[in-house]
This record gives sequence, structure tokens and C-alpha cells, in this order.
Amino acid sequence: MPVLNEERHLAEAVRQVLAQQYEGPIEVVLSIGPSRDRTQEVADAIAAADPRVVVVPNPTGRTPNALNAAIAASRNPIIARVDGHAMLPPDYLATAVETLEQTGADNVGGVMAAEGVTPFEQAVACAMTSKIGVGNARFHTGGQAGPADTVYLGVFRREALERVGGYDEHFQRAQDWEMNHRIRETGGLVFFQPRMRVSYRPRPNARALAKQYFHYGRWRRVVSRTHQGTINLRYLAPPAAVLAMLLGIVVSPFFWPGLLVPGVYLAAILAGSVLTGRGLSAAALLRLPLVYVTMHVSWGTGFLTSPPSLSKPRPARQTALSQNLRGD
Repeated sequence: MPVLNEERHLAEAVRQVLAQQYEGPIEVVLSIGPSRDRTQEVADAIAAADPRVVVVPNPTGRTPNALNAAIAASRNPIIARVDGHAMLPPDYLATAVETLEQTGADNVGGVMAAEGVTPFEQAVACAMTSKIGVGNARFHTGGQAGPADTVYLGVFRREALERVGGYDEHFQRAQDWEMNHRIRETGGLVFFQPRMRVSYRPRPNARALAKQYFHYGRWRRVVSRTHQGTINLRYLAPPAAVLAMLLGIVVSPFFWPGLLVPGVYLAAILAGSVLTGRGLSAAALLRLPLVYVTMHVSWGTGFLTSPPSLSKPRPARQTALSQNLRGD
């Protein structure tokens, strides 16, 4: 578990891991970043009460560094990535191990089941499980079991992580997609298992959602610069829409039909909100168009403005995990 500022949810998240209906041994490695709350104290108390829990430091506070530190401190041949606020269903690990054995996959993962409490969170959850919001990614929208480009969280064979050198610590975001790409490039199988559903709590307001999706777009472009040929139309749609709407607004003082571009987009969003928002409360439904626009525009803007300075240097990749494996 990479953990940062998770005082509220950490104890319950760890409890649900330790309570898994799984016959094999389980260890939990908490990689704790420099939190602003009592996360460190909570983690230390959990470890003191249960010998299956180990705490390791992550001074950088960055997710890929935390994951590599936790993997290096772990001992078992199967590694499950779990977030500090993730709530696993009781059969999560058993289903994952069964799927690994049946498919021969290197990594299996399931559905990021977004669930909201407030009307805004409920609107985000709806958008994150619809093709209008996130395209056809099965770990968001569900679908049939089978090979996938990437999955949510992930349960890995240790040998696969060692083969690719663990998480690339250059990538502050999109590190899961990037490592799954390397697993597939080295002949491994990434497998989507819809029976593995993990509850996910969406961002609570538009500002936090915009920041999240801006960084998703920004770092997804960094991945595309690093690994040529990894961009498809689904990823290009948001930046293309942002460019088209911006151009339409710029030319509209001289050519009024330019306003048709943002107008058609907004009309499509309103219609899509009505279609996908069935079952939402009136308060959540009213927020759904704002959520769709925030996700699309933030992701597209992040992709378009991703600076070349974020690009990964060309020298050979070296991660904390690969250093540990070599004994550096």
C-alpha cells in the first residue's frame, strides 16, 4: 500500500486485506509518505498490533517510489497493489490468484467501482462508469473477462515485476499504465477480471476533479512520448475537442458559425447526461454535465500543455526495486 494522508481510511483498508477469504499467508507492507495528518501513528499502531503488517518509509511521498519500496520489503511470490483508501471485497485475493493460475497472466485486475455519497460524487461516479466520461476502458465501465492494456490496481506475479524492474519512478501519474505496457512488451499477459470489484470514492468537488484529470492527461502524454505508438483515438478525443472549441471561440468574432463547435459539444453533453444519468437524484443529475465537461476539458488541456521537460530521459531505466534486486 502506498499511503499518504490516509488517517481516516487506513485502519479499515488494512482490516479488509487481513480479513480476506484466502487460504495462503498474507502480509501487508505499508509504504508511508510524509503525511500532514496522523497516518504514521495509525500505521505504526496497526503494525504493533499485528505481525503480518510491516511499515516502510517513503520520504518522497510519490506513489511509484512507495510501491517499489513496499515490493522490495515484501516476501511472497504474489504482489497485490492496494490503495490506502481502497475497500476490497472479501474474495478479492482468492479470485485474483485463481485467475492468475487459470490464465497464466502476469497481472490481473478488475473494476474500479466508483461510488459517491454526495450529489457531486454521485455524478462523478456515473461519469467514471460511462463511455461518455472515460471511453471504453473496461476497468471503468465493466465488460467481459480477457486480455487488457491495463487494469485497476493489479495483482502481480513477483517474477513479472522483477523482469521489468518494477514501477518507473519517473512517472508521477500513469505509472500503472506504463508498467503494464512494459509487462506486455516483454511477453506478459495483463488480464481483466470483472469479478474483482474495488470500491472507489470519487473526488468531492469540481476543483479536485479538474486537478486529477489535468494530471492524468499531462502524464499520459509523457507515456506516449516514452513509448511510441501507445496513443489511440480514445486518448486523442479530449485534446481534439479542446482545440476545436478553442478555435471556434477565437474565430467567432469574425465568423459566427465558429460558435457552433462549442455549442454542439455542450448540446451533446446535455443529451448524454440525460441518457447516462437515469437513476441519479435530481441534484446529482444537474451536476453531471459539469462533471463531464470538467473531465474532458481538464484531461485534454493537460495533454496539450504537457511540457517536454517532463519527458523521460533517454538513459537506461533504473528504479528502487531494480537497484534492490541487484544489491546496489
